Amino acid sequence: MMEAVKQYDHIRVEKNKEKKTATIIFDRPEKMNYISMLARSQFSEIFDELNKDDDVRVIIIKGEGTKAFSAGGNIPEFMEVHQEELSHLAVNVAAPERSPKPVIAQLQGYTFGVGLEIAMACDLCIAADDTLLALPEMNLGMIPGSGGTQRVAKIAGLTRAKDMIMRARRIPADEAYQWGLITKVVPKAELENEVNALADELMKFSPLALKVCKQVLNAAYETPLSAGLEIEGKAYGLLRTTEDFKEGVAAFVEKRKPNFTGK
Repeated sequence: MMEAVKQYDHIRVEKNKEKKTATIIFDRPEKMNYISMLARSQFSEIFDELNKDDDVRVIIIKGEGTKAFSAGGNIPEFMEVHQEELSHLAVNVAAPERSPKPVIAQLQGYTFGVGLEIAMACDLCIAADDTLLALPEMNLGMIPGSGGTQRVAKIAGLTRAKDMIMRARRIPADEAYQWGLITKVVPKAELENEVNALADELMKFSPLALKVCKQVLNAAYETPLSAGLEIEGKAYGLLRTTEDFKEGVAAFVEKRKPNFTGK
């Protein structure tokens, strides 16, 4: 059963108590789900609420309708916002990356600009085969400003980042998969089921172990190998003390499914 919660600027949040999921929906299909400046400013707030909700184990982000995840921002608004505010947009967009919970991006159609920047801040991206990825800011005499240049370069490599961003190229789903920008490409008719199955799969694991694993992997994104190995080792030792690890070992020995509680 889906439960609607507080309304934001054309962003809808629904919770499924039975499945322990929350779905963030960009809800402006007539405008290709463009994301306003107000919506960007609310994005961290949305995640702050979901991060504190123990009844939410997995977060999904999707776009309403069939044509777009999000075609990007509301371009004219950029002329109304002070440059200081623009320089901090990446903080809100990175909210999925900071979340202690797994975040899945459900992509379809146009995934441009800030839409793509949000998707790249998620942990897993499942894309319909009609998905097109682009950071088209060069067409406006601008560059991506919410993490786009940095994430594409780190994930796909500098050469591909320059090819994509400096030419404002639209990257089809299969090519984006080869670059490592998305996790999996599926036929559009199977997208919803594929995302739900992935959420169910993640639900089988210890929420605490998933949280720590995400932290350690994000650290690998930014630290040298020596520091990353130290972080991994400390996290490994920490998880040894948890009730979930004891339950996992007991379930393995007893040949049953574990019942993880996050303790």
